[in-house]
Amino acid sequence: MSNEQTNITTATESAAPITAPEAEPFALVKKIGKTTYKVRIHFSTTSHETMSDKIKRMLKNEIQQM
Repeated sequence: MSNEQTNITTATESAAPITAPEAEPFALVKKIGKTTYKVRIHFSTTSHETMSDKIKRMLKNEIQQM
């Protein structure tokens, strides 16, 4: 793994850059009963499939398994 750090800036570009290791990945937090779920997402930078295509493919596979 490389020691290089990628600079990430806010949408307004006015804040100081945050280096990738310091940045907290986005997480969806949902509490159900006494359990708290944190869901983090990751997108491949080399993928050629859109999110819409992926959802359609997953639904199609789900229907075929029924």
